[in-house]
Parts: sequence; structure tokens; C-alpha cells
Amino acid sequence: MSKNVLVVGTLDTKGPEFAYLRDRLNELGVNTTVVDIGILDEPLEIEPDIGHEEVAKTGGTTIETLQQAGSRGKAVEGMRKAIRILTRKLYNEGKVDGIISMGGAEGAVMGAAAMMQLPVGVPKILISPIASGKHYFDPLVGTSDVMIIHSVVDILGLNPIACTVFDNAAAAMKGMIEHGNLLPDPDPGQRYVAVTMLGNTTRAVMAMKNRLATSGYEAVIFHSNGVGGPAMEELAGMGQFVGVIDYTTNEVNDPLVGGIHDAGPERLKRIGLLGLPQVVVPGCIDFSVFHTGAVPSQLQGRPVYDHNPEYTLVRTSPGEMKQLGRIFAERLGQAKAPVRIMVPTGGLSIPNHPDGGVFWDPASDAGFLESLRKELGRSRPDIPIKTYQYHVNDPAFGELVADEFIRLMDNEAGYEH
Repeated sequence: MSKNVLVVGTLDTKGPEFAYLRDRLNELGVNTTVVDIGILDEPLEIEPDIGHEEVAKTGGTTIETLQQAGSRGKAVEGMRKAIRILTRKLYNEGKVDGIISMGGAEGAVMGAAAMMQLPVGVPKILISPIASGKHYFDPLVGTSDVMIIHSVVDILGLNPIACTVFDNAAAAMKGMIEHGNLLPDPDPGQRYVAVTMLGNTTRAVMAMKNRLATSGYEAVIFHSNGVGGPAMEELAGMGQFVGVIDYTTNEVNDPLVGGIHDAGPERLKRIGLLGLPQVVVPGCIDFSVFHTGAVPSQLQGRPVYDHNPEYTLVRTSPGEMKQLGRIFAERLGQAKAPVRIMVPTGGLSIPNHPDGGVFWDPASDAGFLESLRKELGRSRPDIPIKTYQYHVNDPAFGELVADEFIRLMDNEAGYEH
């Protein structure tokens, strides 16, 4: 039975281009369901399988209401909501094996919103001229496994460049749906542990990973870059992990000052609410991340560290460190499963080191610890906070964290190693 791919697009402006993409997929033996998310006009030179009236209705509105929304933004948001609902519905009915879309700003954002409703492993391809390094990628990818293809030219016309891109995208989809696979549920007895990491904590996490493996745990590493943490928490909610070692928690800090590793207000909260055991380390909370040359004026004068040619790290202030202690306490205090907090006192990042590190400020780091202890002492005295005279990136500390997690799991589940 041939696989079916959802082809989602604004057919009122890009009908011929979507017809071409549909035909290439069909010629490769891939069935398609073309969905129109165009708002203003009727489809151009293509007949959709699901019209924009039906899409709007699925979202609890009408196409006329969207056309009269009063602004382009409101209309796009209404259609984006509708295509999310429709995509989930079709997937749950077994009618979606893959999804492909293309568009400029609005079309790409709406197509991406549909893709983000599908599980990891369902093939997702998005073609757009805004899919370049000059643009913010979160609206196109989110925490999903979307394959992004830069269209090079704008999507208007079937010129040789556009057709080459479309042909290759169709071929990629053909290969993905025939040879790829969905993310499976963990095998019985398989014990995956989610771990957060940055380059500042790599050596320690590598040692931790090896130590966990000796006790039958497999570490799944997430890059704590503002997307990795939320992705880890989402997958935890899908039952992928037996527990979490949140070793690199900088994503909680960046929202305070506008850093780019902003994971939102739920970060550090969701794992505990899911009832998963966790060991938490305040790794890298002593800095926020900015594009080089884009450090805000209000942060000028703080110690900085050139992490690489693209990113600059800015030291967290003493006041923010205390605030982070309160945030950690408030979020971890909601946990429904055991939590262990392990704090290395020899430095929280590579530039935070007693041997001339530009971020070395033990008094400021102690402010975090004092605030955390004070607040948790009031709300959750059952959550232990332990300190260790190690640097956060010391492999020996990583092994200690692994040992603490193993003991925690032994106590919780009676595992024997």
C-alpha cells in the first residue's frame, strides 16, 4: 500500500508550484492529499483534496471570518490553529505518513505549525526562502524534526532553480517514507536517561554517560540551547525516559536578560510534574548567550567570554544568581518524584574557574546556593542539596552525578546492578 503525504500550502498564491510538487511525488509512487491553507482567494491552477473552507471549519471558524479578521496576522493565526487541528485529526485517522509544505513567511509558518503536531520520525519537509541563516528558525522547527530546505529563489514560478529544489524535495520525501521509521516506544527493560549538555559540560557528561552505561542505563543527550531542554521535556512526557539528569540548566537563566538560549517559563518544571526522578546540576547558569556583537547595552561592562566566533557569553550578575536560586526552588518544589540537587563549588562553566577564569566569582555563585537553600528549606525540605569541591566540567564530578542517579533509581525502583 502506497504511503500518503500531506501537501500543505497557500494555493491562492502558489497553486502551480504545489501542483508541480504534487505531480513529482505522484510520479515517484507517493499518494498525496493536497490541503489548501490559502486565506484570501481561491486556489490557483490546482484543485485541493481539502479546501480552505474545510480547514477553517475544522478550526472552529469559517474562511469568511478569517478573511475579515482585520489584519494579516490575525488571519494567519486563525488558519494556523485550524491546520494544526486538522493535521492531528488526519494523523490519528492513519491518513498521514509524511508532510511537505513550502511558502514564504506566512505559508512557511503555517506549514511548520502543521508539522509540529506530528511525532518524531514522521517525515517532515519544509521549503522556504526564509529558511536561511539570516532568519530566526524557531517558528519553522520548534522542537520537532523538521527537515528544512532553502528554496534559494522565492516560490513564484517554475524556473529551473525552483524545479530542481522541488524535485530533490520530492525525492527526499520518497526516501524518508520508504526507508525511515517512527520513534518507537522504549523496549521493555531498556532504560534511557535524558541528560542536558553544552560544550562547557561535555567532558563531564561524557564521563557520566560511560558510568551510567556500566549500570545498564543509556544516556540520551540534549543540547541545552533553548530548544534541547524543552524537546527533552516533551519526549519525557511521551514515556521515553526512566529519569533525567538535568546537568546543564542555563536555559533557565537566559530569559532573565534576553539571551538566545531561552527555554520559556516551563523549563525545569515539567519533569517533576511528570513524576520522573531527576538529578539537577546548576551547570552554566553563570552566563547567558548572545550572538557576537549583539550583547544588549544594559549588559555592557559585565565580564564576557568569546565562546566561538558566533557566540558571546555574558556573566550572570549576583542579583540574578540569587533570583535563579528562587526560580529553581519554585519549579523543582513542584516535583512529584524524588529530586537530588548537586552543586559543584569549583566553577559552573569553563570560564568560571579559580585559575584566572573571567567568570570566577565564588561569592556570586554562593548567592545562588544560599537563595536556593533558603527557599527550598521553606517549601520542600525533603529535597536534598549537596555541594562538591569540583568544577562542573570535571569528569570525576560527572561520575559522581551518575552514581547519585543510580542510587536514586535503586531506591525508587529496586533495580539491582
